[in-house]
Amino acid sequence: MYRLVSGFVSHLMQKQEYSVLIMGLDNAGKTTLLEKVKSTFNRTPDVDPNSIAPTIGQNIGRITLSSTVLQFWDLGGQRDIRSIWPKYYAECHAVVFVIDSTDKERIEECWAVFEEIVRDSRVDGVPTLVLANKQDCEGAMAVEDIKQMFNKLIVGKINVSEGGVLPISALRGDGIREAVDWLFLRVHHSRQSTPF
Repeated sequence: MYRLVSGFVSHLMQKQEYSVLIMGLDNAGKTTLLEKVKSTFNRTPDVDPNSIAPTIGQNIGRITLSSTVLQFWDLGGQRDIRSIWPKYYAECHAVVFVIDSTDKERIEECWAVFEEIVRDSRVDGVPTLVLANKQDCEGAMAVEDIKQMFNKLIVGKINVSEGGVLPISALRGDGIREAVDWLFLRVHHSRQSTPF
């Protein structure tokens, strides 16, 4: 009887775990975002931004929020590494696409890569958040302009309630809590509305 009760209690105490992919072009600030998320929610010291090297492959970070674990997969954004991204799609519960708001020269490439992701059937119904990073920098594109581009691209591809755009500064930590809150709510809602 003890084992039965113990097993039941253990099951009730188990935390839901969700995988979140962080993607975007190289130098968009994906790893800086991951490090800021970890330091904000795990109360660990900030990593010196100058020590962050370009990601070759992936970086992984976990945070715990109440009864939930969010596991972040920061995937390298260099052109030759992007070919591995689709291998992660089937197992993800949310997609975060990071845009360098100051890199106007690569914005078309950025949106083409984003469109390739949302066209993949493996991310159908997966909450998708675009983070307009580097909003603290002079010359950053306006978030409203990025939202308009996002809305044009997602029409007919993902449900609007499953997509969003938020401004952040991964370096300073501006908007990090709002982004994680957005993800937390959407992955829970997505899981509840998905039949098992």
